[in-house]
Amino acid sequence: MRIAFLCKRQYMGKDVIADRYARLYEMPFQLARLGHAVSGFCLSYQGHAEGCWEHDAQPGTLHWESRSSGSLRAPALLAYPRRMLRRLRDFAPDLLIGASDIPHVALSAWLSQRMKVPLAVDLYDNFEGFGQARIPGMVPALRRAVRAANLVTTTSEPLRELVVDGYGARGEVIAMPSTVDKTVFRPLDQAACRQALALPMDVKLVGTAGGLYRDKGVGTLYAAWNAIARQRDDVHLVLAGPVDPAYPPPVAERIHTLGMLPHARTAELFNALDVGAICIRDTPFGRYCFPQKAYEMLACRLPVAAARVGAMKHLMAGVPSGQFDADDARGLARALLAQLDHPVVADVPIKDWTQLIGELEPRLRAVAGNQSDRLTPQAT
Repeated sequence: MRIAFLCKRQYMGKDVIADRYARLYEMPFQLARLGHAVSGFCLSYQGHAEGCWEHDAQPGTLHWESRSSGSLRAPALLAYPRRMLRRLRDFAPDLLIGASDIPHVALSAWLSQRMKVPLAVDLYDNFEGFGQARIPGMVPALRRAVRAANLVTTTSEPLRELVVDGYGARGEVIAMPSTVDKTVFRPLDQAACRQALALPMDVKLVGTAGGLYRDKGVGTLYAAWNAIARQRDDVHLVLAGPVDPAYPPPVAERIHTLGMLPHARTAELFNALDVGAICIRDTPFGRYCFPQKAYEMLACRLPVAAARVGAMKHLMAGVPSGQFDADDARGLARALLAQLDHPVVADVPIKDWTQLIGELEPRLRAVAGNQSDRLTPQAT
């Protein structure tokens, strides 16, 4: 097949093309590795360098093009959909995949209708929880696009149910949680990881990594820490990630703030900890998201204490002592201490991207009406 993949350039603080990062990279990359000719079209909201790139993905091909909204004056930005229509007519895809946010999903649906090409939509989160959703017309545009799609993938089962029951999706809807690179996130020697991060050796470490923002629930962890610090002098707190400037982390001798860590060093952190904390609020965003951090921690065989919200209720069903109610600091403190004293790692099978996209690919071929294998131009 010839597949066009439309998405934004920056995702979870990473450059999709340069960092080859996570879901928005792995979907087109793995499809190319299955023998398809894939072109990714990115629009950068942050002013990334424009250009074209070829990435090795044999036996298929993976080509990237990127434009920057910062380099486009208002008339040119308004003309971007027409420009994409011309580019896609040149590429002649058998299938469009729209991903990453409301504008790209809506644009993909518009292009699909004009080109009479089947559409797949990937929802890596509940996009109605994004800031864009406050712009008038955005939510109806999202829902129309999702209803028009031949196939929808969602990051969690609760989000799949919302798309089926709330959006009235007419195509097939599949829950496909994001996964992790298990060559990076895997069990490592705890002492070596603590030494690499300059963390203390002979104490218990609890902590987390990711956006340390109040609206993401980190305040529950800060309050839980106050309770733990009063009860146990052998426990330290470790935090990594961007900080909410209006809500900075507490400062104390037993609190270690590491700042932003590269992806591989996050794996070191999770191996350095004794228990990881996953704080999710009971909001539309929290109920429908799938915290990739959970898979990262569990792939490192780290016991976790997680809020009993959305997908985490199912993921942690076998570890009731490691669950707490959202925004309940006392409950989080109890769960962290329970996991410190009697650690249990949730027994969750984690498929890699090769497996996930390998299972999705036949459905995409069926949507494109291409049941027989079609050779890419390079393979002929």
